[in-house]
Amino acid sequence: MAFVAPVLPSLCSARGPLVRRAVRCLAAGLGLALATSGTALAQANFPERAVTMLVPFAAGGPTDVVARMIAVPMGKALGQTVLIENAVGAGGTIAAAKTARAQPNGYTIFLHHMGMSTAPYLYKKLQFDPLKDFEYIGQVVDVPMTLLARKDFPAASFAELQSYLKAQGNKVSLANAGLGAVSHLCGLLFMSQVGVDLTTVPFSGTGPAMNALLGGQVDLLCDQTTQTVPLIKDARVKVFGVTTLHRLSALPNVPTLDEQGLKGFEVKVWHGMYAPKGTPAPVLDKLSAALRVALQDPVVKQRLADLSSDIVPMDKVNAASLRAHLESELAKWGPVIKKAGIYAD
Repeated sequence: MAFVAPVLPSLCSARGPLVRRAVRCLAAGLGLALATSGTALAQANFPERAVTMLVPFAAGGPTDVVARMIAVPMGKALGQTVLIENAVGAGGTIAAAKTARAQPNGYTIFLHHMGMSTAPYLYKKLQFDPLKDFEYIGQVVDVPMTLLARKDFPAASFAELQSYLKAQGNKVSLANAGLGAVSHLCGLLFMSQVGVDLTTVPFSGTGPAMNALLGGQVDLLCDQTTQTVPLIKDARVKVFGVTTLHRLSALPNVPTLDEQGLKGFEVKVWHGMYAPKGTPAPVLDKLSAALRVALQDPVVKQRLADLSSDIVPMDKVNAASLRAHLESELAKWGPVIKKAGIYAD
């Protein structure tokens, strides 16, 4: 269609016998009509095959958990399977760049958390622009975080933890899922408010970071409730607080960091779903509708509630709401990251 449309007027007005010009014009017009109707038909029949959802972190991590929860009911709503592909590395930017380069036909979608709003300030050579290279499907879920330690960590309370950290300093290791990951930012905020410098240990995702914590290779980790609630309830890790301003229903006996002295400490991880720039509006509408169906699925709602994760209101599961939220988060995190002076090459 991109080729036929510009040449149609010239073909119809070109010099030559009237019959020949008429034939050329008719052929070009027919080609344009077929191309247009073919595109419309493809959009109307979308999806005709499986849709791939890119996840920027390792399998087993909190973002992956959310993706796998919603993939099945989304697939049922679409009438096709939604496949999960973990494209890990560089704080989620590898998967984001891969999405930006994908064909804009709706068969590649992307689930990411607040890292979309921090990447522009962390990476000098970012291969995508969050506001220019994507279409928006909708907000998904907000997830609180917890401050954890390995099971045999010496401190038994938050007060003891603070004293221990101030005495031991960089002898204590703090794991994260990579530069710019939410676990990294949460850890930076924690160190800033406590007034200590710990040894940070990056991993390719919170799944590997959690395995290291469970294995006793690292001391501390700030991680999302989608991964930590079952481990806390099974006493496989030690928990020192939650990162919301109010206690969580799933962990009623775990105090907030705010109430334990870190006033105003709040980190909630928002998630959004994206598609490559140029994905047709009718396709985006179908994807948004399928996402809304998935988020209202009783099993998904119960599982997320059990993990203290908040599904966004349905009026936020749309393109305009996600873009507006992303813009506000870009404005929020830019100054924080610049002040910390952290960046990747």
